[in-house]
Amino acid sequence: MLMVNSSLTSPQYQLQARNHGPDDLELEIWQIPSPATPHISKPLRVAGLRGRNLALVETQVLRRLNRAGIKLAPGVGKAQRFALDEDTSLSIGLLCRVLAPMRSAERMRQIATGVDLMDREEAAYWLGMAMHRKNPRRVLSALRLLLTRPN
Repeated sequence: MLMVNSSLTSPQYQLQARNHGPDDLELEIWQIPSPATPHISKPLRVAGLRGRNLALVETQVLRRLNRAGIKLAPGVGKAQRFALDEDTSLSIGLLCRVLAPMRSAERMRQIATGVDLMDREEAAYWLGMAMHRKNPRRVLSALRLLLTRPN
């Protein structure tokens, strides 16, 4: 049986977590250079979230990270770095991008649930559109509209 090194065949992602103080966690997803992504020569920030917006969905995000085998150390200090698999990176990256500018807590919860229910291909499609389009705000607005119920 032929074994293929996954670092050669799939993009590589990294989670950077920094605790700035009590209830002030910051998470960032970075795509790092790898043979599978020759167009990336330096780390590329996919998304990040901090503060109130992260606090509203922190339980869901930490549960997903826990399933990926990542446990964040408590306490204020320097950044913690973890290698992330592609599926986890896609869903958390998309969640961070969609929620970052939002203010409505109820809509944010609806969107977090919708992103959590997305399969890998759908999350990859939306994140790719949000990262590589000329006007990513329009893409993210469309996704917000699709994932929230009207009042």
